[in-house]
Amino acid sequence: MTHAAVYTPVESIDESSILSSAGATTTDATSWEDDQRPLLPRSTAGSSSIFLNDIEDPADFLIPTATPFSCAINLANTILGTGMLAMPSAVASVGLIPGILVILLSALASSMGLYFLSCCARHTDGRNASFFAISKLTWPKMAVLFDLAIAIKCFGVAISYLIIIGDLMPQVVLSFAQDAKDTVLLMDRRFWITLFMATAVLPLSFLRKLDSLKYTSVVALIAVIYLCAIVVEHYFASDFVPPPEESVKMFDWSTKFFSHLPVFVFAFTCHQNIFSVYNELADHSQKAVNQTIGVSIGASTFIYELIAILGYLSFGKDVSGNVISEYHQSLFVAGGRLAIVILVVFSYPLQAHPCRASLDKVLAWRTPEARGLKVPPLPSPFKYFAMTTTILVTSYLVAITVSKLDLVLAFVGSTGSTTISFILPGLFYFKIHENDPWKPGKVAAVALAVYGILVMVICLTFNVLRLVK
Repeated sequence: MTHAAVYTPVESIDESSILSSAGATTTDATSWEDDQRPLLPRSTAGSSSIFLNDIEDPADFLIPTATPFSCAINLANTILGTGMLAMPSAVASVGLIPGILVILLSALASSMGLYFLSCCARHTDGRNASFFAISKLTWPKMAVLFDLAIAIKCFGVAISYLIIIGDLMPQVVLSFAQDAKDTVLLMDRRFWITLFMATAVLPLSFLRKLDSLKYTSVVALIAVIYLCAIVVEHYFASDFVPPPEESVKMFDWSTKFFSHLPVFVFAFTCHQNIFSVYNELADHSQKAVNQTIGVSIGASTFIYELIAILGYLSFGKDVSGNVISEYHQSLFVAGGRLAIVILVVFSYPLQAHPCRASLDKVLAWRTPEARGLKVPPLPSPFKYFAMTTTILVTSYLVAITVSKLDLVLAFVGSTGSTTISFILPGLFYFKIHENDPWKPGKVAAVALAVYGILVMVICLTFNVLRLVK
């Protein structure tokens, strides 16, 4: 999950809003970035034409031209990320049949959240839909909760990226040089995390503009296709050796399921980008948005089911939380691992960027002066440096200490992902329709919010107990 989009809150017309309307990618106080890869050029439909006189380059004044298909591709790229690697392990926690059903249920719940958010977007001004704008219309005091959820989710995803680097790079080296296994340094996951952190992740994370990272979507698509090819090729290979019969179960219910359920939630989280889709669609009617949601969720569900089923059937209940690390060394597998490493290296800054922006908003709420403003003031250079450094150092320390990818995704899924995917969409939709009759949509919104709260409380409790043990 790695697209970075910028959302513009509904503000009075000022210099910042003019820059925002021009599609400028900035990290100023009016920018509300999410934790994903760059999605689409920002639209400005509904903005006054007088803005054209104030824009240095009128060619940058973009109009919405996106189609449901192009948006669906980008939204699917948002969904398909590190969750793919942990999906077989999540299915193993409950058995094959329930695992298949939980993936479908998670896809349905995620679709509901996206639908409710798109409905709420229609109550904002023009094409300026964002979580911030909706929170101002519904639950103004929840704006800080949203930013906290985004910060937690982005921080957790950033940690998972570093863990993947540490897991895969020793295996990539072995694929190209078998003698490297005698070199302790090259086989040390902490060495590779440190190396990539110092040479690539750290300098990129201090950038204020992330336009150059939009090409990681191509790498992401290659990595997704590559992983699917590895899983399918291994299972259908003539020399495939199935795991012991007792390690593959159709039903395997245990309380372990509650610690893995957030992985399913995390896998389908793309709700930060639904507003960018709404803002950028040339025809942003509810029908067009629904088509976008259906295609993206449907395609992602198919890929998740494919990887989950074949990955589980290939390795059984003992499959690790990073399925690509299970496959035997070969140049074919090494290429897939390297593609994923490159993906996460360039995706980390896209997590640090919105994490820093949201953290800035959370810290600003501590002061009464900033709390009274619609948008907090810009962070000082020192504060910007301090927040970025804190995110980098803290995520690095956690990554070299924790090696279980599925555990990290479980905590992220049970907190930030659950809030963004279920709780906030349900609460926003309910608040907007608070005075309306109790129709199916309103009931479903409340049910989705309650479901999100239950998932958060129950799964977070089981994961804390799992961590303690």
